[in-house]
Amino acid sequence: MFSKPADPVAPPARPTTGNVSSNNRSILSSDLRIVGDITSTGTIEVLGDVEGTLSAHGLVIGGEGRVSGQVSAETVEVKGKLDGRVDSQSFTLRAAAQVAADVTYSTLII
Repeated sequence: MFSKPADPVAPPARPTTGNVSSNNRSILSSDLRIVGDITSTGTIEVLGDVEGTLSAHGLVIGGEGRVSGQVSAETVEVKGKLDGRVDSQSFTLRAAAQVAADVTYSTLII
């Protein structure tokens, strides 16, 4: 469980930041309300309420999620509410989605 480093004087090793994978997923829970800018190199899943600018590789807005503002992501999937402006390559609307936004996309899935 615990171990002693070989050289007790040497500083601890830092984690490598290397190439961040777009498979990383950040979940913003239903009890969160965020106002401001959010940036991620992975996918963001919004189950709560976000107001502001959101930039990520991917965005999933859950059934109870709400995003209001400007969104820039490769892929966007909406199950909840989206208001504002969206720039994406692939835009997916699910059955319960409510969107009132200017959307720019290459591929639309309904």
